[in-house]
Amino acid sequence: MHELFVGLGVLAAAVVFVREARRRGALNEQSLVAVTGALVGGAIGMRLAGFAEHLEGFWLYGSRSILGGLTGAYIGVLVAKRIIGYKESTGDLFAPAVALGMAIGRIGCHLTEAPGRPTDLPWGVHAPATTPECPGCLAGQAMHPSFVYEIVFHFVAFVVLVRLRDRGDLFPRYVAAYAVFRFLVEFTRANETVWLDLTRPQWFLIPCLILLSIRFGRRAAREAPG
Repeated sequence: MHELFVGLGVLAAAVVFVREARRRGALNEQSLVAVTGALVGGAIGMRLAGFAEHLEGFWLYGSRSILGGLTGAYIGVLVAKRIIGYKESTGDLFAPAVALGMAIGRIGCHLTEAPGRPTDLPWGVHAPATTPECPGCLAGQAMHPSFVYEIVFHFVAFVVLVRLRDRGDLFPRYVAAYAVFRFLVEFTRANETVWLDLTRPQWFLIPCLILLSIRFGRRAAREAPG
């Protein structure tokens, strides 16, 4: 089930990317090479991130990380474009596609993985006792539907990005919004805390948020009048 929705997410992202590239007149060999770089980099990034979290199972099922995948995909695009000497921006092509793909892929996560931390909120969910690595499932506790929170975020982001698709600089804005959202939603996730009551993804996100803040700060300074 998880792999099915990941595949559907990749397919939907590919369709959105191709349609947007055609609309912009940017569907060419260079942009397709960038897509290949994103796919290869994303796959490697997910596995490396999974290796960091689960040293005992590098290529085992479930050893994946969305954050590692996004980082790997971004680096993969940069490397692919550098190799072929392609200097045109591709971020605006990728942003809506990635948002929709993430929304669909997270449906598989919701159906197969531990939902989140226990909650008394009325929308808490109960998962089957057979759900892997989920003590709360065994105890029959109501838990945060943390993956549903992500699904809603990415679907909303997709709609917003489509409406703003001609304003530029979409991918950094999407990544920044997701970084802030993911840091906050981690407080509802079932991930293990490692230090100062923060999870590994949150510690990964802290330097990312700092770098993104610097990037947007510098851009604002350049665009300031005078």
